[in-house]
Amino acid sequence: MRVALAATMLLCVSPFAIAEVKTETVTYEFGGTKLKGHLAYDAAITGKRPGILVVHEWWGLDAYARKRAEMLAALGYVAFAVDMYGDGKTTEHPQEAGQMAGAVRKNIDTWLGRAKAGLKVLQDHDRVDAKKIAAIGYCFGGSTALQLALNGADVAAVVSFHGALPVPTEEQCKAVKSRILICHGSLDSFIPEKTIQEFRGALEKANVDYQFVYYAGAYHSFTVPGADEKMIKGIKYDKNADARSWLHMQQLFKEAFGEK
Repeated sequence: MRVALAATMLLCVSPFAIAEVKTETVTYEFGGTKLKGHLAYDAAITGKRPGILVVHEWWGLDAYARKRAEMLAALGYVAFAVDMYGDGKTTEHPQEAGQMAGAVRKNIDTWLGRAKAGLKVLQDHDRVDAKKIAAIGYCFGGSTALQLALNGADVAAVVSFHGALPVPTEEQCKAVKSRILICHGSLDSFIPEKTIQEFRGALEKANVDYQFVYYAGAYHSFTVPGADEKMIKGIKYDKNADARSWLHMQQLFKEAFGEK
């Protein structure tokens, strides 16, 4: 169900998406771990264009993350969905997903290193304008994208969709070079309000260029068709919040990349 709905979303973005978008599996490495990412681009477009890094949920680099990369390619970007676990590993079991994500999070060098390795693949691609890069992520991927921004990655924009919010230090806030967009469900019980206010307060104090958008009535994983099938309390797809957050992301990219 998730794959079918995501494919439908891809068609809605561009009637030529299936015919134009090309995909490749890219193998790269960090710290001795082989990683397998998913590259997507419109082969009909000539010249360099902005690149978007896509970071998956805690389930791993699954069909959903790959389809999001293809949707971005249909918009004219080169998108690279990174592999944060190695060998393209995925799972359908929440307990295993939590263990996999937790293993990455507990070692900040591995967490950032794998994300930056994927970023380098994107920056070095011959179709990409390396001065116009953004990073987006979902849930675990959202917090990963934010970690890139908070650790001074050279990206123009970062978007977190229902991601965890790492409360930054003053030094981290000073390191931010990117515009930041947080897309958050107003009924998301996974992110404590106290954490939200601490996160926002740190960014405010440092005058970071950010937007924090609440989507009324939306729960965690509101962008993921088929999320309800996981039967996890507090996780639910929301068609309106999904569509609106995708448009908000596109508007940020236009600002960050100087597009009309």
